This record gives sequence, C-alpha cells and structure tokens, in this order.
Amino acid sequence: MRNPYDVLGVPKGASEADIKRAFRKLAKAYHPDRNKDDARAKDRFAEANSAYEILGDAGKRAQFDRGEIDAEGKPRATGFEGFSGFGGGRANSFDFEGMARSRGGGGGIGEDIFSHLFGEAFRAGGAGPGGPGGFQRGGPGGAHAKGDDVQAELSVTLEQVGAEEKLRLALPTGREVDVVIPRGVVDGQTIRLRGLGHPAGLRGEPGDALLTIRVLPHPRFKQEGTDLRTSVEVPLEDAVLGGSIRVPTLTGAVEMRMPPMTSSGRTFRLRGKGLPKKDGTRGDLLATTAIVLPEADAALSDYARSKRAAKAE
Repeated sequence: MRNPYDVLGVPKGASEADIKRAFRKLAKAYHPDRNKDDARAKDRFAEANSAYEILGDAGKRAQFDRGEIDAEGKPRATGFEGFSGFGGGRANSFDFEGMARSRGGGGGIGEDIFSHLFGEAFRAGGAGPGGPGGFQRGGPGGAHAKGDDVQAELSVTLEQVGAEEKLRLALPTGREVDVVIPRGVVDGQTIRLRGLGHPAGLRGEPGDALLTIRVLPHPRFKQEGTDLRTSVEVPLEDAVLGGSIRVPTLTGAVEMRMPPMTSSGRTFRLRGKGLPKKDGTRGDLLATTAIVLPEADAALSDYARSKRAAKAE
C-alpha cells in the first residue's frame, strides 16, 4: 500500500477540504461503474478509498502522521531498534525474561511479545489469523469489514414521479449520482443504493446509501399509492344537463363525459391517469365533482322558490 498522501496526490499539510476534493476527483475518475472493462481502474478506486479512509478521518490521520499506523491502517511494530539477537544482547524495549516470568509458565514468549505490541485483543480471542479477537482473514473470499451506510433525502414532485425522471443527488460522501425515481414510490419510502456509502479500505465492501423519498405536496392532486385524487368544479347547467368537462391530469387536461343530473361529490375514475406502478402500468385519477352555482340568476332563484313553496303545501 502506497503512502495515502501520494495516492490522493496531496501534501502532508493539506486541509480536510483539499483531501476530500482530491478523493472525490479520483473516485469519479476510477469508479467501476464508469470503467467496467478496466481492471486497473478498479484497483486505483480501491486504493483511493483506502487512502481516504485514513486521511479522511482526523484521528487515523494523526496516528499515521505520528507513525503509529501504516498505510493500511495497521499498527506499526515499534520498539525493536537496537535489537542484537537472542544470543548476543537484549532488546532495548522488551524484557523477555520478565515477560516469561509474568506468564507463570502459561504460554509462549512469542505470544506475549505480540500481546505487548498489539494489546490484549491479540491474546484474548485466539491469536492468529481469523481469531475472534485477532486479525481478519485476508485474501480472496475472506471476511472483511463493510463501510458505514449514509443517510440522504430526495425531494420530488408528483410530476417527476409520474415521468420517472432521473435526478442528480449529492451524497454525504461527496459523490454525485443520478437517481431514477422508482415506480410505485410513496412519500417516506427508503431505498437502498448498494455500494454508495462510506468506503471500507482496500478489500472491504463499501457501505450503502439509504435514500428517503419525500414527495412534495401538490396544489391540485393528492397521492393515494399510485392513484391520484382531485376535485373538479362543474357549472350547475352541466351538472343538470350533462356534457363534456375538462379534468386536469399530471400531463395536461383531458375531456370527460359527465351524465345528466350529476350531484356534487360524485367521483369519476379516469383509468391510467395516475402514477406508474411497479409492473409498468399506471394508477388511476379519481375526479370528484364540486358543483358551482352562478353568482346571480333570477330564473334559478324563481325555480328554487317554487320548489320550496311546493314542499310547504
């Protein structure tokens, strides 16, 4: 693993913003989605992820700068300077005999050396590759840590849902992606975008992006799953005599035949004028009538009075 500063192409004194900007540039250039036939690009992308995992974390970056961890984030084995071998001298930083005595005969001296270097975790869970408290198995097929998931929100209009638009979204990781609004989506639904979360090092699997869809309120339509509901104003004469009225939809107004003597509050179903379903079909538009009376109509007033008088007799 190369020095992470060299991988990202930034100096040691680079700011957090410079590091993030450099990582975003490399991630965009070498992302596997854009370089499906380039194996070298996949390696460069993984290398950039691993470097950013260290330099993008203030704590890990400080440890690396102090020499406490290496370019892969592993602890450095320090304290062996001046060691002249078991036969001719002693190690400057270790008391081998004291360590052996402290074990009371329970375990090898080599195990205590590693415990001193890497902490009790090495000894507690089975020192060695694959142990519960030790190192993870490496190589192809081995178990590796997964990066953290990220949370994001995407606000959309009903028109965008209806058109299944592709929208650009900036994730908390700094990456920008194009998201196609899925069919059948409803307000508050969370969609998992696999592999778009935080990186997990050279061999680890990146986390996911959990995208919550927020459908914005519409002045005319109300969403009910893949159906839409709206209210249509109908003049009194059309409600009494019937006729053709115009009903608004997401893609423009359409003509609808209304029968005579239609009461206010009656609902008509316009099939296929709703939102896309997962199977590729569309929901319906439910149009409810709202009869509008004229502001002043003498004949209508006379008719109403005569009807009232007839009921009173």
